[in-house]
Amino acid sequence: MLSFFFIVLGIGLLYLGGELLVRYASSLALRFNLSPLVIGLTVVAFGTSAPELAATLAASLSGASAIGIGNVIGSNTSNLGLILGLCAIILPLAGQGVLRRELPIMLFVSLLPFFWFWNGSMGRLDGLIGVSLLISYLIWTFRTAPAEANDLDKPHIAPLWLTLIGILGGLTLLVLGAQVLVEGASTLARAMGVPEKVIGLTLVAVGTSLPELASSVVAIIKRQTDLVLGNIIGSNIFNILGILGISSLVKSLPLSFELIRFDLIVMLGFALLTSLFLLSRKQLVRWEGGVLMAGYMGYIVYLF
Repeated sequence: MLSFFFIVLGIGLLYLGGELLVRYASSLALRFNLSPLVIGLTVVAFGTSAPELAATLAASLSGASAIGIGNVIGSNTSNLGLILGLCAIILPLAGQGVLRRELPIMLFVSLLPFFWFWNGSMGRLDGLIGVSLLISYLIWTFRTAPAEANDLDKPHIAPLWLTLIGILGGLTLLVLGAQVLVEGASTLARAMGVPEKVIGLTLVAVGTSLPELASSVVAIIKRQTDLVLGNIIGSNIFNILGILGISSLVKSLPLSFELIRFDLIVMLGFALLTSLFLLSRKQLVRWEGGVLMAGYMGYIVYLF
């Protein structure tokens, strides 16, 4: 019961922390007249991925690297299968020209873990490569993306002092929530005899993806499909390059390649299917969202 309490409490703290971080980071970005697409690909994507970073770091430092790595793989899969699929069912998502640049990048980045974990461990050199690629991606995005004003109501931008406090408060809740969640998930996994990898791929992954889900649903309600697609694609890029990169720089991530090979293939499969849908029709329609959701539910059933 205590483990379940820690899991629920951790997910709640992560959700609140992610909401604070996204809200005030977006407010800060608006001061620089960034478009919704750029905000989605960078500020919102990285902000909503902060729970995954905190959870993966906490898991790695506590010796539960399988939960941390499973969290990243599972989050990328749930981002495309669950969140993007659900959003497309609610409202068809139109892919813009800039996203045609990001889709190949997401596919390339999704291939990297196959090479990093081939020898059973992701070391510091691999992490350095990931972080370097992330920095290059950020520079390229800000230099080449259209600098258009967004549709958000600028008079409602929070004062700078409140924005900074909100960002700091969000980060604090994320770190605390991650520690509580990993502790509860690790204890539950050992008590029930469930492999840590499965807990990371499902419970922890979906829990840390709640900020992506919340921000995407809000964006759908406001009919800002650019923000939804940018958030999901940017989060998947950051999860691999940033989270795995930073975590392995702090401490090497040991995990048998055979243990995660199938899950990596599933993650790559969802990336390929999503890219095919968006590039062929230039939008993600409701039945395609249904296919993504059905595939994700089938994957979860298979895991358990």
